[in-house]
Amino acid sequence: MSARGMLGLVGTAVGGLIGWNGDPVPAADPAALRDLFADLGLRVGPADDDLAAAVRGFQARVGLTPDGVAGPRTVHLLARYAKEARELHRFERDVAAGGKAA
Repeated sequence: MSARGMLGLVGTAVGGLIGWNGDPVPAADPAALRDLFADLGLRVGPADDDLAAAVRGFQARVGLTPDGVAGPRTVHLLARYAKEARELHRFERDVAAGGKAA
C-alpha cells in the first residue's frame, strides 16, 4: 500500500472515530480497502462494483447502512476489525510454532 493510500485511509478512519458527518465524505483509497478486506480473509475482485459489494456486506454485518460507500465510520470499523484479525492470526502462528501466546 502506498504512503498516500495509507494517509488517506487513516484520515478517513479518524473521521469515523471523531464522528465525521461533513460533506463531502472523504474517499478511502480502494487499494487500502482491499488490503483491509484481505486482512479479514476476504478477497475482493478488481472491479469497483466488487469493492462496493464487499463494503455493503461489511456495513450490513456491523450494523451500518449498507450503501457501499467506504466513509469514515465504515473505514474506522473496517480498520479496527482488520487489526484484530491480524493480531489473532499472529497469535495463532505463535501457538502453532510452539511459542508463548502473550
